[in-house]
Amino acid sequence: MAGFLDRAKEQAQRGIAQGKQKLDEVQAQRAGHDLLRRLGAAYYAEQQGSGGSEATQQALSAVQDHVAAHGDAFLRS
Repeated sequence: MAGFLDRAKEQAQRGIAQGKQKLDEVQAQRAGHDLLRRLGAAYYAEQQGSGGSEATQQALSAVQDHVAAHGDAFLRS
């Protein structure tokens, strides 16, 4: 009986770990999409004359930092 409970506990822990990993991936994708939106808004404002190149550069840098930390998978989704 103890062997069965140990296996069930291990399987539950693996399921929890997989769920947490998926949650982390989804959160990283959402953050990446938000950064892309900010970059697009900064670029648009710059092109319309209501924003500066510094804001666009900062937004681009934030996207590059995110890619370095989490990869570029969010760019393909």
